[in-house]
Amino acid sequence: MAEGRSSATVKSIFIYPIKSCRGISVTKASLSPTGFVWDRHWVVINSKGRGYTQRVEPRLALVQVELPLEAFSHAWVPNDSSYLVVRAPGMAELKVSMAKQCVRSDGISVWEWSGSALDEGDEAAKWFTDFLGKPSRLVRFNEESETRPVDPHYATGYNVKFPDAFPYLLISEASLDAVNEQLKEPISINRFRPNIFVNGCSAFAEDLWKEIKINELTFQGIMLCPRCKVPTINQEDGTLGTEPTVTMMKFRSSKALEVDTSTTKYKGQPYFGQMLVCVDDNRGKIVSVGDTIKVEKVFPSYADVAV
Repeated sequence: MAEGRSSATVKSIFIYPIKSCRGISVTKASLSPTGFVWDRHWVVINSKGRGYTQRVEPRLALVQVELPLEAFSHAWVPNDSSYLVVRAPGMAELKVSMAKQCVRSDGISVWEWSGSALDEGDEAAKWFTDFLGKPSRLVRFNEESETRPVDPHYATGYNVKFPDAFPYLLISEASLDAVNEQLKEPISINRFRPNIFVNGCSAFAEDLWKEIKINELTFQGIMLCPRCKVPTINQEDGTLGTEPTVTMMKFRSSKALEVDTSTTKYKGQPYFGQMLVCVDDNRGKIVSVGDTIKVEKVFPSYADVAV
């Protein structure tokens, strides 16, 4: 796609309220300085306060999450009848009040970040402890007192809540199709957990998107997304396999893409998707399914793309 051309559109938007649990497909999403509102707002932690991911607890893929529909509208404020609803096979439904006052819990960590979070209480803790079979608690990000900066090696001045790295991950349908063409059994986009799923562009075009506009909001491409083992986890049953990683390493590794990994800690992994930040003041702004994507700037080649 050439610079300035508008042919790609937003096909789907996904928000993952609890880190590593199932996502919610929405038709529109409000933006905040840390990404889509409610995205990775909660995380399940172990007895040492360390955040779980599917890498170590693949059964989190079975946990379904529901928020009130109105939660995705601008300036919505939870009330006494607003709940985060959590479901999983063999478990009773868990309802977590979104309006209650939570006790602050210190010593919470997600990757290199550590700080405080707000504990959702003993009922939620028992639910996740029973489901995972080990001491666990559910905490939400403490917006009033905490910030979590993104990796300054790639970008400065941006913060996130509990995602792995950056506020947004964008993947195109054509790229997923190109991967599936190489696989014996095609996989769903839910293996890759994007926030923004687009169509109307060529396969892997998003790799070189340096700057795009969606609904007049400017997003910058920060780095190609290095894929861990989560895409090898079947999101329907939580089982671990080897694909698509084995196949993707043949044509999406740093060697295959001819990108420089000498200054990165992400080595020996395939790359899929572009991680983004929104550079504009986006409070109160909305991205919707059907929005046009205008490519403003592209990287000249893969040699110029961060990994």
